[in-house]
Amino acid sequence: MSKQAFRSEKDSLGELQVPAEALYGIQTTRAIANFPISGRGPDRDFVLAHVRIKRAAAIANQRAGELDAKLSEAIIAAADRIIAGDHLDQFIVDRFQAGAGTSHNMNTNEVIANLANEALGGKRGVYTPVHPNDHVNMGQSTNDTIPTAIRLAALAKLPRLTSAVRAMADTCAEIAEREADTVKSGRTHLQDAVPTTLGREFSAYAFILRRAATQLDTTRDPLCETGLGGSAAGTGLNTAPGYAQAASAELARLTGEAIRPAADLAAQMQSMHDIQRLSSAIRDLALELTRISNDMRLLASGPRTGLGEILLPAVQPGSSIMPGKVNPVMFEMLNQVCFQVIGQDTAISLMTQAGQLELNVMMPAIGSALFDAMDWLTAAIAAATARNLRGLTADRERCREFLHASVGLATLLNTRIGYARAAEIAKESERTQRPVRDIVAERGLLTAEEFDRLVLQAARDGRID
Repeated sequence: MSKQAFRSEKDSLGELQVPAEALYGIQTTRAIANFPISGRGPDRDFVLAHVRIKRAAAIANQRAGELDAKLSEAIIAAADRIIAGDHLDQFIVDRFQAGAGTSHNMNTNEVIANLANEALGGKRGVYTPVHPNDHVNMGQSTNDTIPTAIRLAALAKLPRLTSAVRAMADTCAEIAEREADTVKSGRTHLQDAVPTTLGREFSAYAFILRRAATQLDTTRDPLCETGLGGSAAGTGLNTAPGYAQAASAELARLTGEAIRPAADLAAQMQSMHDIQRLSSAIRDLALELTRISNDMRLLASGPRTGLGEILLPAVQPGSSIMPGKVNPVMFEMLNQVCFQVIGQDTAISLMTQAGQLELNVMMPAIGSALFDAMDWLTAAIAAATARNLRGLTADRERCREFLHASVGLATLLNTRIGYARAAEIAKESERTQRPVRDIVAERGLLTAEEFDRLVLQAARDGRID
């Protein structure tokens, strides 16, 4: 086994050995030693967003006459290679790191500088003519690039999440249309209630999911306001005139988003309000998905001793000991993810209020929690929709059996015979275990066929003629 080669680099703390083949440098190497915490590197969308910021900064600084064209072009070319997917394995600082994300900022600066220098004939670890701080980081600070990168990464993930939510909503709407006339017993307090339809239940799910997607959409525009150009503490220290506007315009071109400088650059470093708003919308979606998943599991329970009103596709055996058992695993999985997402929102909430004065140093963990919530939920919704919801079928006979066994049907008689007499019929049905339909026909109030039509009309239209 060959011995790993190293190169020596020096910073303000002294010299350190860096792996010879690494595109990162001494400050990244220190961070690797300091933060062996989660074993998880940075989020891909976040890495790409941060590199795009460096690219936009190089263009803005060149246009302002602050950065030599040759160096700017080398930085841009290096950034483009990374954006295309090259060298992503060189971004290796743990997600839990120095406050504000200085370590990741320097990881990006070093990788881009080394790529740029090699293209200009230089060597790795010899930061000339392109220096990580002086050139790649020109006009920037961790204070403004990291929160901007978090916002850009969230903007990249948001369409995937809303698309998954709307696809689930569309599938629910398709089921609703197909089962519009599948009459069943409604349930309130987990007790028999008035008749409804399976279609109405799924139509409500579709409505709620679409509303959640719309709520997510409203978080988009505030995320486009960045603090880039605020540099340290929002002062704009060491930035060229017009830098914030030029860099934002370039980011808007690169991302297709309406990126623009915030009216108050310092505020976008102090406050994570827009990120918390997005996290809250994701939490609200997770709460609704939890409820819907629970309903799916209840409606599919059985197959003999539960409700069994819907049938979910069997995607895997459900037990290592009980032959033939099949579980609603996709919605169990979605429940678990939702609970994790709610936990991530709690962490983000605590970290949002944990900023002090000019900076929120919790940003690395805020970003990590947000990115996980968005990615996990997107994947879980898509999987549950594709593997279970799209193959869902109704057991219409089971729905009918429960419907006519329900004492809630007596409610349909309120307007004809009054609440008190309807209650007598309900009690008789409960006592004798006979369907309300039979008792009504026996008493000559309605024929069985007339009662069936009354039930269908009430379930579909919510009215009784």
